Amino acid sequence: MAWRIDFANSAAKQLRTLDPVIARRITVYLRERVSAAKDPRTLGAAVKGDELGQFWKYRDYRIIAEIRDRTVQLLVVPLGRRRDVYC
Repeated sequence: MAWRIDFANSAAKQLRTLDPVIARRITVYLRERVSAAKDPRTLGAAVKGDELGQFWKYRDYRIIAEIRDRTVQLLVVPLGRRRDVYC
C-alpha cells in the first residue's frame, strides 16, 4: 500500500523556492522511498521535544512530516536546510 504525500501550503511554497535540483531530489525521495515504504517511520526519526514529538524528520534537507495512519498519508510540513528548519 502506497502512502499518499500531501504538502502543507507553507511546505509547497518552500519547495517552489528551493533550487530546482534540490526540490526534485526531495520529491523523488518522497515518492520513491517514503511513499513506497511499508512504514515510513523506518526511514526517518522522530523529532525530539514536547511540542514536536508527533513529527518525523527525513534526510539532510529536513523534511518534517506528520504521519497520519488512519488516512494513510504523510503531511509534509516545513522543508529546508537543517539549520533553518528548527528555528
